[in-house]
Amino acid sequence: MMDLVALRSLIAVDVNGTVAAAASAGGYTPSAVSQQIKRLERELGVELLERVGRRVVLTVEGRNLVQHGHSILRQVEAATAGIGGDSGDPAGLLRIVAFSTAVRGLVAPLLADLARTSPELVPELYEREPSESVDAVASGQADLGLVHHWVGVPLHRPGFVDSRLIGYDTADLLVHANHRLAQAQHVTPADLVDESWASTPPGSICHGWFVYMFAGFARPPRVRFWPMEFASQIELVAQGLAVALVPRLGRGVLPPQVVAVEVSGPVPTRVIEMIWRNSMSVSPALRHVADRCAAIYADTAAVAART
Repeated sequence: MMDLVALRSLIAVDVNGTVAAAASAGGYTPSAVSQQIKRLERELGVELLERVGRRVVLTVEGRNLVQHGHSILRQVEAATAGIGGDSGDPAGLLRIVAFSTAVRGLVAPLLADLARTSPELVPELYEREPSESVDAVASGQADLGLVHHWVGVPLHRPGFVDSRLIGYDTADLLVHANHRLAQAQHVTPADLVDESWASTPPGSICHGWFVYMFAGFARPPRVRFWPMEFASQIELVAQGLAVALVPRLGRGVLPPQVVAVEVSGPVPTRVIEMIWRNSMSVSPALRHVADRCAAIYADTAAVAART
């Protein structure tokens, strides 16, 4: 019988590019991943990885096994996901991946809720960018992901990865209290093209929205600072060095010298979704977590609307 753990490790190497990255994503050591794949090679009588320079790449046989391996693992998962059905409370390990502001603003209260309502459920949490979360869920390295994409900037995922809408999140322009726009009711991109900006780096999903927002202008806005963390952007704004576009989810209380101004034309809106492999759809644990997550986000949004 094929070693399914080793098969997952081989797929992880394909997804993450290296044995070390696959080990980190799966919570193993590189040595353990290498041993798992070598065991699979002995079982099948073929080489699945080959060294090219300092890297390892999949052989033809390895690529063929990975291609079929996704389907094999989903079939096994579909056959076992619903075992137990409605006979008891959700239980067992559930690996969750989520983007940073969701970890702070949504997943932390979700995990506290699950600890009270489902003590037999054992969640593990890993912070990942949305595209990385899609890869982790699709490859079986995570069971459930919280992802976002900006309206107008889609997030692509395989057809076998299902989703559920959790809610919408809005970003505001953050400026220093002495800034010329601090008293504005709202601003448009045309008001902002001459500002000095702090933005997440190129290639990040939030920078993709930044580019989309200013598409069509004769010249792009001037970005002087490229911190990945929104907290760092807020500090740059607090020091009067830049303006920034920062989502509300997980933002926390702003420093007294930082003012949030609404943006329109378009409104910067993030779509927050929960994703999972469709072979997991009948899992009681997954259904329970999705329901609790949606309820907690609705409560969070309602509180934010009143404040």
